[in-house]
Amino acid sequence: MNEKIRLLRERLRKLKMDGMIITNPLSIKYLTNIENEGTLLITRKENIFLTYTMFLETVKSTLTINDEIIVADFRDVSKEDFENFFLFCENVGFEENYVTYKQYHYLKQKYRTNNLAETDNIVEKIREVKDLAEIEKIKKACEITDNCFEHLLEFIKIGTTEKEIALEIEMFFKKNGAERLAFDTVVAVGENSANPHWVPTDRAVKMADPILIDMGCVYQGYCSDMTRTIFMGCILEEIKPIYDLVLKNQLLTNNEIKEYASIKTISKMVESDFKLKNYDLIHSLGHGIGMETHETPYINSKNDTFLKENMVITNEPGIYLPGKYGVRIEDTILVNKGSCTILTKSPKNYIIV
Repeated sequence: MNEKIRLLRERLRKLKMDGMIITNPLSIKYLTNIENEGTLLITRKENIFLTYTMFLETVKSTLTINDEIIVADFRDVSKEDFENFFLFCENVGFEENYVTYKQYHYLKQKYRTNNLAETDNIVEKIREVKDLAEIEKIKKACEITDNCFEHLLEFIKIGTTEKEIALEIEMFFKKNGAERLAFDTVVAVGENSANPHWVPTDRAVKMADPILIDMGCVYQGYCSDMTRTIFMGCILEEIKPIYDLVLKNQLLTNNEIKEYASIKTISKMVESDFKLKNYDLIHSLGHGIGMETHETPYINSKNDTFLKENMVITNEPGIYLPGKYGVRIEDTILVNKGSCTILTKSPKNYIIV
């Protein structure tokens, strides 16, 4: 049986659920590799993918015998079939964070069930731990990102604008094997670097400017995410203590990332060290990453869970002084049993272009 669906069935049984209606295209792609429109039903006996006539052949060619998924045309499914999919089921799961209120009532009516139950992000939680194929794709996305950063160190000059740098990043990604950007690139020059999610403008690079670059790409459906703060011509003395503090905490956190490490403890460690110097960590320390740039687990001091082997997360402490500058350093990281592997390998000491 498809290993991911087998694991999903186990989790559903623990939640005392007899099946699940899956409508989120990302969940369907993760579980089946199917990228066409449709609905995946996990019933007591069978896994059924309902789709439209135009997609039938493509869907069938995507699946293997081991997937054990029946493919059917919506038009060939009778009213009686819909009534029987979840006949005598006490609880049928649905994706409460994807389905709208209107869709919820539509599903209840269509599948003749009054007992649709929330599943607490069940598919997303399975996605937290990556298999070897997923890890290899993320590694490749990170490799492309590192290569892009190396290219930028030659590309960026005095007078280059934020928009020009962002465009160069996108062009490099697409020319070098990536499908697309993983998210809207952040290029923040000078005082703009104090805004963690700055949208690139025509602000041009000047001598002594800090340049904060947060970028990532998608390779075969999987994302990378890396931030570096670099400097044009020289680094001002007043910025060095801030940069040193951010880098120290980023490196110390990397040393603590391993299987069974407490997410809360790791995050508190950075928050406390920043506080000692009268700074605040104003965003999460990091997040899971995979098919989406931001996935669970979220790495912050409110999360009481623990890291697991083969999770892929980010580590991105940052300090921002409004109207002056900001510093953030971020890596994509693979969690191992007794340590971690840094997947984004670009240098992190003072980088002057």
